[in-house]
Amino acid sequence: MVPSADPLDENTLVSRFRDSGIQVTPQRLIIAGALFQSGKHISAEELYLLVREKNPRIGLATIYRTLHLLKEKGLVEEHRFNDEFSRYEVKAPTHHDHLICIECGMVVEFGQPVIEHLQDLAAQERNFTIVSHKLEIYGICKDCRDRKAMKSY
Repeated sequence: MVPSADPLDENTLVSRFRDSGIQVTPQRLIIAGALFQSGKHISAEELYLLVREKNPRIGLATIYRTLHLLKEKGLVEEHRFNDEFSRYEVKAPTHHDHLICIECGMVVEFGQPVIEHLQDLAAQERNFTIVSHKLEIYGICKDCRDRKAMKSY
């Protein structure tokens, strides 16, 4: 797995907000804290359930507004992994790609320097400047393959 952002205490989170020009509010700290601590690709609805445990008065609309702001300020990335909803993750310090299981939806992050090098080489050979890219590989994870094999007996 690719290392994600460093673990966050409230002071670190406040510093990141201020460095990014985000006004610090208690609701935003709770939402961002839950997202950063989840350590996974999470939907707004899943995040809402986590946040409700800490403050049931924070609504889903506040979750969406905060996610949009965090994405706009470059602290969070939004992904759509071949399904109907967005998932969010803390922007990692280094680029990574994703393996996505089409059975259970599990997402595995990976970094592969050879792939990155080949992409850079392809762009260089074509006098192309890369601004952004993503690689998503869809397949079936070992657990799902094993479950299928067990059902066929």
